[in-house]
Amino acid sequence: MPCKKHTLIVLLCLLIGISTLNAVDAQTKTYCNPINIDYGYTPIPNFSEWGKHRATADPVIVNYKGDYYLFSTNQWGYWWSHDMSDWHFISKKFLRPWNEGYDELCAPAVGIIGDTMIVIGSTYTSKFTLWMSTNPKANEWKPLVDSFEIGGWDPAFFTDDDGKLYMYNGSSNVYPLYGIELNRSTFKPIGTRTEVQSLKQWRYGWQRFGEHMDNTFLDPFMEGAWMTKHHGKYYLQYGAPGTEFSGYADGVAVGDKPLGNGFVDQSDPLSMKLGGFARGAGHGASFQDNFNNWWHVSTIMLSVKNNFERRTGIWPAGFDKDDVMWCNTAFGDYPHLLPSASSNEYGSGFAGWYLLNYQKPVAVSSTLGAYAANHAVDESMKTYWSAATDNPGEWIQSDLGNVSTVNAIQINYADQDATILGKSLGLYHQYKLYSSLDGKKWNLLIDKSNNQTDVPHDYIAFDKPVVARYIKLEHIHMPTGKFAISGLRVFGNGNGAKPNAVKTFMVLRSEKDKRSAWIRWSPVDNAYAYNIYYGIAPDKMYNCVMVHDANEYWFKAMDSQKPYYFTIEAVNENGVSTAFKTIRAD
Repeated sequence: MPCKKHTLIVLLCLLIGISTLNAVDAQTKTYCNPINIDYGYTPIPNFSEWGKHRATADPVIVNYKGDYYLFSTNQWGYWWSHDMSDWHFISKKFLRPWNEGYDELCAPAVGIIGDTMIVIGSTYTSKFTLWMSTNPKANEWKPLVDSFEIGGWDPAFFTDDDGKLYMYNGSSNVYPLYGIELNRSTFKPIGTRTEVQSLKQWRYGWQRFGEHMDNTFLDPFMEGAWMTKHHGKYYLQYGAPGTEFSGYADGVAVGDKPLGNGFVDQSDPLSMKLGGFARGAGHGASFQDNFNNWWHVSTIMLSVKNNFERRTGIWPAGFDKDDVMWCNTAFGDYPHLLPSASSNEYGSGFAGWYLLNYQKPVAVSSTLGAYAANHAVDESMKTYWSAATDNPGEWIQSDLGNVSTVNAIQINYADQDATILGKSLGLYHQYKLYSSLDGKKWNLLIDKSNNQTDVPHDYIAFDKPVVARYIKLEHIHMPTGKFAISGLRVFGNGNGAKPNAVKTFMVLRSEKDKRSAWIRWSPVDNAYAYNIYYGIAPDKMYNCVMVHDANEYWFKAMDSQKPYYFTIEAVNENGVSTAFKTIRAD
C-alpha cells in the first residue's frame, strides 16, 4: 500500500489539476503544430538519397462555404476540415485534359471567385490547366481553362472587393515578385506583369540567407506571394530567405492599391519562428475562420533527410488598432485553441499547458545505433530516437520528474528506414498510451490498436486531465520503417512553482551592423527555456524567440533603421515568470 504522504500528494494534485484545468476548460478543443495530417512521402527519387521521408510545404488554406480547404506541395490531393482539427484527405490527380500525363500541384494557388474555387499549380509555361469546383468536398472538378495563358511559379490569386481578379507570383534570388490583373471572363492577362516587391536585405536582417543570416553560399530567395485586404489596405505577404532555414519567414508589405510599387514593408516579418520544436513559418497564406478571426498557415522546416523536408503549421493572426498585421508564433508548437467565437487577440490562443518532459529521463525497449532515447525529449524535430525494430511491443517511457497534471500529449513520428515513395493511401499507425504514478502500475490512457488512420503528428487532448508521473508509448504498427519518435511531448502543469524572473537582461546592438545584436541575460535555475519578445514599439512586440539551455542569443533579424524594444520571460513546466521590464535598443 502507498504511504499516507504519497496518497495526500496524489489527492492534492488531483484537486489542483481538476479545479484549475491549467488556464483553459478541458472541453475546449485544441490543436498542436505541426498539424496532424497524412503528409505524403516525397515523390522525387533524388530528393530521397538520405532515406525516404514525408514532405510537403507551401500551404494554402481557404475558407469555402464554411469549411477549410488545405492545399500544399506534391500531395496528389487536398484536405478539408470543418473545425481546423479533423482533416479529411481527398485524393485528386489534377490531370491535363490534353495530355495523358499529369502535373501534380507544386506550390499551388487557390482562389475564390463568387461561389467557385479555382486551383492551379506552379508552372513556367502556359501549358497548364486552371481547375474549378463548386463542390470540392465531393471531389467534383473540371477545367476552367485548359491551357492557362500566363504561367508563374509560386502563384497566388486574389479577388478584390470590386470583383477584380489578380495573380501574383515569383520564386527567385534574382527577380522580384510580380502582379497582374486577370480578365474574370477569359482569365487572360490584362496588360503585362508589374513588379510589386523586392527584398531589401541591406536593411532587414531577417531577409539574409542562411541558418545564421550571414548570406553565405547564396543570395536570399523571395517567393510565396499572398494578398490580404483589411480596412481598405492591401497586405502583400511573401516568404524569405530560404525554406531550409529556421529563419524562414513570411514578410508583409502594405499598400493602397493591389498593384504597383507602392508597398511599404512592415519592419518585422509577419510570421517567424526561430526557436522551439517546430521551426520556420514561411511561404503561407492568411485566412479567416467562421467567426471572422484571422489565421496564418505556413511552412515548418525540418530539413534532415534533405533540405526540402518540411511540415505545416497554423498560427493565430490579426490586425491591431493601428492596422499592423501580426501573427503569434510564441508557444506556437504548444497546444492552442481552435477557432471559436472568442476574438483572436495577440497571445489569447495559447492553451496555457506547458511542456512537462523536456530533457527528463527516458527509458526505451531498444535503440538503433546513435538514434538515442534522449532525442525524443530534446525539443528538436531534427533529432529522433529509433527502436532497433518495428516489432510490436517496442516502447518508450518518459519520466515527468514528479506527479503532474497532464492535459495533452503529442506523438511525433520520425522516418527511419521508410520504403514508401510518393503519396500512399491506407497507411496507419497503431499504439497504446499508458500513464503511471510510480512506473510500476500502468493505466491505459489511449488504445489505438485498431486505428486505421495515418497520424504522423498525433495529438491527444484529454477531456479530463490525467494525474501521472510516467507516460509510456507502446508500439503496435508503423506505416513504414522502424518505430521512431522525434518528439514524445507531454503538456500540462508540473504542480510546482513557476520560474523566477530574469534579473538582468541586456541587448547590445552592433554599431557595425544595426541589423544584429548580442542578447544576454542572467540564467534562472528553475527554468528550461526563455521567450524573448521584440518589436519596433513597446506595444508591438509581436515576434518571439524561444531559447533552451542558454543565457545568450545572437539576434540578426532587425530593421537597421529603427530602434527596437525587447523583453524576456523564463519558462518551466509550471508556467512563465513575470516579464523583464521592456528595454530599448538603438
